[in-house]
Amino acid sequence: SKTRSLLSVFEEDAGTLTEYTNQLLQAMQRVYGAQNEMCLATQQLSKQLLAYEKQHFALGKGDEEVISTLHYFSKVVDELNILHSELAKQLADTMILPIVQFREKDLTEVSTLKDLFGLASNEHDVSMAKYSRLPKRKENEKLKAEVAKEVANARRKQHLSSLQYYCALNALQYRKRVAMMEPMLGYTRGQINFFKKGAEMFSKRMDSFLSSVSDMVQSIQGELDAEAEKMRVSQQDLIAVNESVYTPDSDVTSPAINRNLIQKAGYLNLRNKTGLVTTTWERLYFFTQGGNLMCQPRGAVAGGLIQDLDNCSVMAVDCEDRRYCFQITTPTGKVGITLQAESKKEYEEWICAINNISRQIYLTDNPEAAAIKLNQTALQAVTPITSFGKKHEVHHPSQNVKNTENDKIIPNESAGIQDSTQLIAPGTPIQFDIVLPAMEFLDQNRGGRRANPFGESEDSSKDEEEDSLLQQMFVVRFLGSMAVQSDDTSEVIYEAMRQVLAARAIHNIFRMTESHLMVTSKNLRLIDPQTQVTRTSFELASVTQFAAHQDNRRLIGFVVHLSEALGEESMSAYVFESNTEGEKICYAISLGKEIIEAQKDPEALAQLMKSVPLTNDGKFMLLNDQSEEDGAIHEEGEESEA
Repeated sequence: SKTRSLLSVFEEDAGTLTEYTNQLLQAMQRVYGAQNEMCLATQQLSKQLLAYEKQHFALGKGDEEVISTLHYFSKVVDELNILHSELAKQLADTMILPIVQFREKDLTEVSTLKDLFGLASNEHDVSMAKYSRLPKRKENEKLKAEVAKEVANARRKQHLSSLQYYCALNALQYRKRVAMMEPMLGYTRGQINFFKKGAEMFSKRMDSFLSSVSDMVQSIQGELDAEAEKMRVSQQDLIAVNESVYTPDSDVTSPAINRNLIQKAGYLNLRNKTGLVTTTWERLYFFTQGGNLMCQPRGAVAGGLIQDLDNCSVMAVDCEDRRYCFQITTPTGKVGITLQAESKKEYEEWICAINNISRQIYLTDNPEAAAIKLNQTALQAVTPITSFGKKHEVHHPSQNVKNTENDKIIPNESAGIQDSTQLIAPGTPIQFDIVLPAMEFLDQNRGGRRANPFGESEDSSKDEEEDSLLQQMFVVRFLGSMAVQSDDTSEVIYEAMRQVLAARAIHNIFRMTESHLMVTSKNLRLIDPQTQVTRTSFELASVTQFAAHQDNRRLIGFVVHLSEALGEESMSAYVFESNTEGEKICYAISLGKEIIEAQKDPEALAQLMKSVPLTNDGKFMLLNDQSEEDGAIHEEGEESEA
């Protein structure tokens, strides 16, 4: 528990140091940027002074003296520019570089080792869970040996990674002091060297101080080297230890059990009931504190009370064919918690320790002597018992319900045509929000039409829907739109998809607006799912191109061709991600366009209505027609261990 608490303090310190280092680096980069700008400025000033004589002023008579003076000033500025350049180089090498190396090397090393430590801990947890599920039967000793060896390897790996992580955290305490002082040492020396010609006295006063700082840095570096050597020796000793140190239950035949414990700490499996007949086991860190059993989840700073042990009883139990299980019962006879130890030694020591603590001997003057008297009671508790009233638990397999997620695949670069600039102008801006949010539409005097879920409509929306021979809704998420230069080919849609997805990846834009895309035989409407307000609408006749992505079939795009007020024409590509295959949306749009053409000829319309199935109200019915929202709702399942 102490180590875990110290680790959380060291990790918090490392996080604070990382944040401060980034802020310090920004301040230093600003200083360096200003100095670098000074170099460029003085260089430009020198050139500008020399350019005076090349201006050929119409009234330039008598400027010879000015020109010669400016030439002299140019040489002075050049000399100053050399000093500024040297100072900029010194700042880059002695101020910026050390702090960058500290951040990229030392802080990154700590972060990487933390991740490795976490992975090793997870692997150990998995192997321990596997080991804990081993049955008591002796028929498969080979499997038990393999699982035990797997646990040993995981433990060795976790121990080594933890030591490396702790070593890095310890070394960071030394390195941070060096990293804070070394850049300022370089900065100060660079400035002094810059002003040395005019500040000899100031420089001499600083020499002794800078020398003492250098000695301090070297002293800290020496301490760091000594600490690193000690940790290296410890790691070598760790590698050389016997494998039995990490193997659980390696001394099962004759474990060295201490039955006089009045405090205990370690990992146990806690049994949790998730239903009438289903249970789960969770591996947690437990420790005793006075008369309390505490539990500290992973990542928590401190432990919390899980069971009051005063006057309670503890006994070994048979539980779900697991080994080394014991149960704590409250003074009133109510069953408390069921725990599982990882080895026979831990199993018996936990029972003895809890039995000792329950008798409140930790309050006596000599707790260990009192614990010896209770050994006999503890030994009796170690023998497993089976209650006559125990009900056999029925094992039910856990029901796992899969949650599907939308695939998001960046389209292949080969999907574009050879000259994409003919389709989309270079530098065309991309819009990632389709229109204003729905609530702003409501505030702006109902800018869009409302599709009422109860079948009622406002204005003429009801008439439009009834007149439409096609109505199909899809759940889509808007990815982006941009102006295009051509709508002659569907390649423009693929290029727009590529640019939109690339821009989202580069700028880390993950926000997507979900809408209901209503495809009718007259228009395409984007409806807000919550308010049923139409966000925007496109006349179906203005949709000149539409296509689904060739690889990621959930990507759909279309081009809208509009005529502006002054006779100009504009074309824009809109890219969406759908809950269903984009080909279904393309089919609906294509059918809508066929209906528009067929409505011009009654015979063609009748022929079309014969070829496509209709709903009960006379509208066209699409194949696999179902509510997109049903596909968007994921059933949630809970895994349970019977």
